[in-house]
Amino acid sequence: MSRRVPGYWYGDGTVPLHARALSGVYGAVVATRRWLYSSRVLRTRRVEVPVVVIGNRTAGGAGKTPLAIAVVERLRDAGWTPGIASRGYGRRDARTARWVDANTDARDGGDEPVLLARRTGARVRVDRDRVAAAHALAQAGCDIVVCDDGMQHLRLHRDVEIEVVDGRRRYGNGRLLPAGPLRELPRRSDFRVVNSGGPQAADSGFGEWPMRLVGDLLQPLAGGRARALSSFAGQRVHAVAGIADPGRFFDALRTAQLAVVPHAFPDHHAYVAGDLAFSPLPMLVTEKDAVKLAALGDALPGRERTFVLPVRAELPEAFWVALFDALPVRMQARIR
Repeated sequence: MSRRVPGYWYGDGTVPLHARALSGVYGAVVATRRWLYSSRVLRTRRVEVPVVVIGNRTAGGAGKTPLAIAVVERLRDAGWTPGIASRGYGRRDARTARWVDANTDARDGGDEPVLLARRTGARVRVDRDRVAAAHALAQAGCDIVVCDDGMQHLRLHRDVEIEVVDGRRRYGNGRLLPAGPLRELPRRSDFRVVNSGGPQAADSGFGEWPMRLVGDLLQPLAGGRARALSSFAGQRVHAVAGIADPGRFFDALRTAQLAVVPHAFPDHHAYVAGDLAFSPLPMLVTEKDAVKLAALGDALPGRERTFVLPVRAELPEAFWVALFDALPVRMQARIR
């Protein structure tokens, strides 16, 4: 989401009548589209290699990107050559497909694809057509595709589907867009991963795998030696987050005993130097924001006192065993 979410999505506020009316129309369109695919009026497309889709049913982030990084790393450790397909939300020319690497400008490749390329070193292809992106990755030598945020892209056949749920906010008020945060009504996926815990809903009907995001080292944006997050304990810092749930980042810093001055920006915010003209305190930012802030170069106020907090996804080892067991037989033979 490029805008801040309405308060009634995750609160007790009254949903406006116009939002409820539009939600009914939206729901009918989503249901019709899914029926067209399930009845094969519209056809899903297979590609040359297996596909793992990671996504969520709510608008905005839930922790998909850290999980995608972990999945790519595990697949590589198992002997695969994974590639990553993404739409590349927020890039300047969304109609043009392109390869993304660690040096791609986030304005051209999208902030999340650039982050994925930097963290994994995998081939990354951005394309509004995920089927075309997956084909391109296969042709480039990838033998499995991880599709980041492709759950609603029904045209692409998936061998494994992983839903990521925000453990704090869950499904909010349970309503479809724009009356609530849901892109579609909850249904069963192969795996349901819950980011940062929270109690499982008693009537969910789904098994859940817990995931937590761990970050304990800060990387200077301008380069240099990493610092322990704990070394800032007791200090006052600016915290900058242009993500779907900035509060999660701020709370993590507060848990580490930092005195946080929070600065929340819309998800996928396109930063300009004037956004960050703060008092001369250390500035801590998310990895997703860092790929855009780095492009500002020396124009970034306080660049020399800006630090990035990378996070890694941690899940039970049993999750990885179950994931590989769920992959097609032709893949299991390769792993063993």
